[in-house]
Amino acid sequence: ILRDACRQNAAWRAMGLPPIRVSVNLSPVQFRKPNLHESVYDALDDAGLEADGLELEVTESLLMNDPSETAAILGKLKSRGIHISIDDFGTGYSSLSYLKRFPINALKIDRSFITDVTSNPDDAAIATAIILMGHSLKLSVVAEGVETENQLAFLKVLQCNEVQGFLFSPPVPAERAQEMLAEQVFARAAA
Repeated sequence: ILRDACRQNAAWRAMGLPPIRVSVNLSPVQFRKPNLHESVYDALDDAGLEADGLELEVTESLLMNDPSETAAILGKLKSRGIHISIDDFGTGYSSLSYLKRFPINALKIDRSFITDVTSNPDDAAIATAIILMGHSLKLSVVAEGVETENQLAFLKVLQCNEVQGFLFSPPVPAERAQEMLAEQVFARAAA
């Protein structure tokens, strides 16, 4: 999947489509494979994709399994220019004291906090806290599962950096994503 994602993004860039970053989730099993960083570098090199075209997503629980080793692996990946994000942030059991030592670029707020963000004060408070914390740590914050204009408006007020969800598009095959990139649908959707 990693190799396919890198090849697809390199092909889109070669077509002159707007540059995007493709995200690939890493499971704990994949993350613990020896020389993971070399496999990722090889996938980028084989595809001819710049490192800024790839984002690797890890979960909080993965981070907390041997934090020192995890920080070292993430450091190798980030030093190459690969974007690192914590997926489903807020649902795991990470210690905030560890958060500052992991070399990451972004926090992705779990959709469970976004679904009722405009009607549930607790969800609104959690989303607000994550966005403010992320920004204070100089991290980008992404809200997952945005499905309504009201959710989007709430997140814009808080200056959430990025949003994703069915409000913009359901998951689509590569061919349709290519069409959407050519039409610059994604840039207009977030405006």
